[in-house]
Amino acid sequence: MPDRIVLPTQRRYLFVVLYLAVLYLASAMLAGCNNEPAADAKPEDASKPALTVSLAVPETLDWPRRLPANGDIAAWQESVISAEISNYRLTEVLVNVSDRVKKGQVLARISSDTVAAELAQTRAAVAEAEAALVEAIANAERARQLQQSGFYSLQQGNQFLTGEQTARARLDAAKAKARADEIRLAQTRILAPDDGIISARTASQGALAQSGQELFRLIRGGRLEWRAEIPEADMGSIKPGGVAKLTLPGGTVLQGRVRALAATVDPKTRNGLVYVDLPAGPAEVEGAARAGMFAQGEFDLGSAPALTLPQTAVVARDGFNYVFRLEATDKTGLGKVAQSKLTLARRIGDRVEVVAGLAPDAKVVATGAGFLADGDTVRVVDGEKK
Repeated sequence: MPDRIVLPTQRRYLFVVLYLAVLYLASAMLAGCNNEPAADAKPEDASKPALTVSLAVPETLDWPRRLPANGDIAAWQESVISAEISNYRLTEVLVNVSDRVKKGQVLARISSDTVAAELAQTRAAVAEAEAALVEAIANAERARQLQQSGFYSLQQGNQFLTGEQTARARLDAAKAKARADEIRLAQTRILAPDDGIISARTASQGALAQSGQELFRLIRGGRLEWRAEIPEADMGSIKPGGVAKLTLPGGTVLQGRVRALAATVDPKTRNGLVYVDLPAGPAEVEGAARAGMFAQGEFDLGSAPALTLPQTAVVARDGFNYVFRLEATDKTGLGKVAQSKLTLARRIGDRVEVVAGLAPDAKVVATGAGFLADGDTVRVVDGEKK
């Protein structure tokens, strides 16, 4: 029996029928899915739960005003001690760095043999000049007496008088030379010009001393000062005699007094120096101040009223400080909050000063503020806190 032949017209008819059947089944399935109730559907009237918070009100307190500053500790005055004579050897060096010395104390000795010999020679010259003066005085006196009797001519008499004056001048010169040699002999001893602390030593026994060459450095009186740098705008708020507290690198806290303010301001940094006298103390004590140290501190500028809040009420976000201010509440204790940006200043303990951004009678969220956003609904409990 021959195979059945399917004509092209019949093929197109079968394809259309199959396409319509598939389309119908798909539509039925979609309709059935849409008619099923959604298991996860929530009621449209569901609302976000209110966060329970407590409130705080700003409190005005009399707070101390302090100006922070940084600076170096330096010697009040530092004397450079050097030799006053040249080309003589150091025979002794009697002090070292950090030694405390008294005014007039011998710090080092220079060889004095040559200077002493020169002084002895000069003193002999003084004695010779004194003898010559005695003889010249006698001759002049005799010339005056004999000149009246005509024994000496006027010219001869004047010669004896001139010889007296010359001998007197030679004696004065010899005495001056002796005095200079005595000073040079005294300069062979290097003395402390004042009480203080040896801060540096370059003198070495056996070295050849030169005039003006630095041998020691001395912190006069052992006094140190803190040279604090403050902005030019704050220079007017500091007065001589004011109190300053500074913290040393080791944690030691010192209290000093403002001695003076610099007459000029650095044109590059726009900062001025404040000189603070520090209390004297032994440098060998652990934690003591030393010249060259860097210290942080603050100046006491008195006190002033400050509008304050608990730090728990302040929220830091994106580099700014905010509080959430309560706008109003209903009978059930629910209310909405508004976010306000603040400008803060001093911080003492658990409170912070508000400079701008908040009214004195505002009510702000004290606890839980970190979980809120602008416009959230809150439930207020525990009343108001200061």
